Amino acid sequence: MSTPEQTPSEDFVYNLVLLPFSGNSKKGILFAARPSGLYRSEDQGQTWNLATQSISLDASFTATSVAVPPGEEDSQVIFAGMAGGILRSNDQGQTWSLADLPSPPPVISTILFSPNYIKDGTILAGTMEDGVLRSTDHGFRWVAWNFGLLDLTIFCMAISPNFAEDETIFAGAETGIFRSTNGGRAWREIQLPIGFEPVLCLAISPGYSTDGTIIAGTESQGLLISKDWGGKWERIASEVFTGAINSILLSAQYPTSPEILVLSEGKLWISKDSGNSWEPFHEDEIADQEVTTIYAPQGLGPNNVLWLGLYGGETKTLII
Repeated sequence: MSTPEQTPSEDFVYNLVLLPFSGNSKKGILFAARPSGLYRSEDQGQTWNLATQSISLDASFTATSVAVPPGEEDSQVIFAGMAGGILRSNDQGQTWSLADLPSPPPVISTILFSPNYIKDGTILAGTMEDGVLRSTDHGFRWVAWNFGLLDLTIFCMAISPNFAEDETIFAGAETGIFRSTNGGRAWREIQLPIGFEPVLCLAISPGYSTDGTIIAGTESQGLLISKDWGGKWERIASEVFTGAINSILLSAQYPTSPEILVLSEGKLWISKDSGNSWEPFHEDEIADQEVTTIYAPQGLGPNNVLWLGLYGGETKTLII
């Protein structure tokens, strides 16, 4: 992997996203958000270049999140969160504009789209000290929506697949989980069985409207699962996960296909029975590498590609 000379050795990948070519979910432009900046690859991660060379940003600025809106087969739109704002590109990352955000400039931790983004234009962004920002005009203007949000340090978010009807959003914060049932306008804290604990990642079932399943990864209390739309939670696999859970992926057909893939402390674990039992995933292929993020653009399914972001800033692919 080629990177500019200024990339620090302690670089790593926050997250990855693929902007497909003409709706082809297997090929496209790959973007990586890293402490050393936002990178762009047109050759499946073989070579990388800074994606923000068209604007006057310091090459070492921190890119914390990158995301592509759903539902547009030939979309050229991409968003990137950074320490101090949100960038928007309408031309596959060739040029960028800075979104109009509330002051002071927030540190963006995550970007989340409504499943109906094309129609409703709704995007939410979690921040490290300023709670949740919300846009309803496709990301041009943003406002803070923090009523009831008692913790303004947001690490992750998840949105209901049936958002158009139930308007449900979950936010993982430094002290636990908050839920909104009115599109992010107001929030209510969820009581967890482990008390106050940082929640680093969330995964919501594709069948959430009927199965009510959402899974949370914590900093030191492993995995939590709710099967009643976030009402009651229980800890699972406590004998397997004792450290930080960094990423969770569910099968695109969950719970019919009950696979769950988890990244914990640099290693991958998979469950094929909704979390009842676990085994290492591709252990031999990543034994000497520390994984920092996982991404499956086609979904978690047989023979699909799984992208790994690695400590050092490199990327790697596995076949699921």
